[in-house]
Amino acid sequence: MFNFFSKKHFLIDHLEGFIDIHNHILPGIDDGAKTVDDSIELIKGFSEFGVTDFICTPHIMENYYPNTPITINSSLSLLKNALKMNNLGHVRIDIAAEHMIDSGFEKILEDNQFMPLAKNYLLIEMSYLQASINFDSATQKIKSSGLFPIFAHPERYAYLHKNLKTYPEYKDEGLLFQMNILSLSEYYGKEVKQTALWLLKNNLIDFIASDIHKISQLNSLKKISFNEKTLTLIKPLIEKTIYNFK
Repeated sequence: MFNFFSKKHFLIDHLEGFIDIHNHILPGIDDGAKTVDDSIELIKGFSEFGVTDFICTPHIMENYYPNTPITINSSLSLLKNALKMNNLGHVRIDIAAEHMIDSGFEKILEDNQFMPLAKNYLLIEMSYLQASINFDSATQKIKSSGLFPIFAHPERYAYLHKNLKTYPEYKDEGLLFQMNILSLSEYYGKEVKQTALWLLKNNLIDFIASDIHKISQLNSLKKISFNEKTLTLIKPLIEKTIYNFK
């Protein structure tokens, strides 16, 4: 007997018009695209399935990627010039950043050197190895500044996988959750996929994004498929992301 939920759906068939709010396609600025040509290759790859709208979010990370609004805008200028040269004027590029909650973050916040998404959202992350000591105080300061903290890829923090109750506690504290599309496969490992699906089924995810760094990741993203039941959980996130950041 045919099972309605067994049919596989490719995710990219449902991404036309999507706004990718977390990616590393700006050139030469972090661990993402190294050159302008890399950036253009990624953008052309996305356009094959109808994604032409990006909010670029390079890392701001003390001692590793000490980016500022100046460095980020400089990289953006290079990319925008390349878009014109490659007849990609229809591609919309905006900028923000992915902020590591580290010892330098609160100074960045105080000095107004942060890079928000859509004016009042702030994309934040922690180390995958352990929680930031100042995470709670930093998120409180974000909210006190009138910003909404978006916790990037919560499904990827291994130290939370054995302590799932922490996720709803973070939500109760006002954090929004952004899941990586690649987490729906086993690209980051089985535990990440299991946690992503658990978060989805418990209605804890707010937004979805690619977090793409390189072309091999984009090729992996193109292969992602799932059944109808999972698709019904994903489609509202796609729509919500578009609605909030269009």
